Amino acid sequence: MRGLRRYLATEPAPVLERCELCATDIPAEHPHLVHVADRRLVCACGPCAFLFDAPGAGGYARVPDRVRRADGLDDATWEALQIPVGAAFVLRNSVQDRLIACYPSPAGATESELPVPAGLPLLAELAPDVEALLVRRDPPESYLVPVDECYRLVGLVRRHWTGFDGGPAAHAAIDGFFAELEARAC
Repeated sequence: MRGLRRYLATEPAPVLERCELCATDIPAEHPHLVHVADRRLVCACGPCAFLFDAPGAGGYARVPDRVRRADGLDDATWEALQIPVGAAFVLRNSVQDRLIACYPSPAGATESELPVPAGLPLLAELAPDVEALLVRRDPPESYLVPVDECYRLVGLVRRHWTGFDGGPAAHAAIDGFFAELEARAC
């Protein structure tokens, strides 16, 4: 029986991630690229990500890692964005040459049909395709963040949301996410 105990191990095997360009193993924390034409995030190793530091290189753009606090989310700005939910992110799509607003939801990132007013000063600072303005109504917060952080928030909402209002686990995960952003923000 002792020989069979090794098959009862409860520790799962570590999940290895791979660079989607060269198939090299990469750590859990790694750079991301955006495939601009189809708005798809791509996991990359450091050397492959370095190759795409120049904007538009090979149809990919490297996602930055900086998080900046964005001042100016007052009631007038919130009303101008016409966001019907408590949190959203706005990014500039260079292929469509327009601003796109998305809402984190239990179904994923839901793209808004509402027009985004182009005259808001915060939106002029966005790096196309790779950076977003992430806003939250209560408490009022806004950050210029890497677009992969927005999709991390979408994943948290999808994983933890229950019932109509999300439930305590979803609210705790969202609050924790914004607390992490605040700690990283410059």
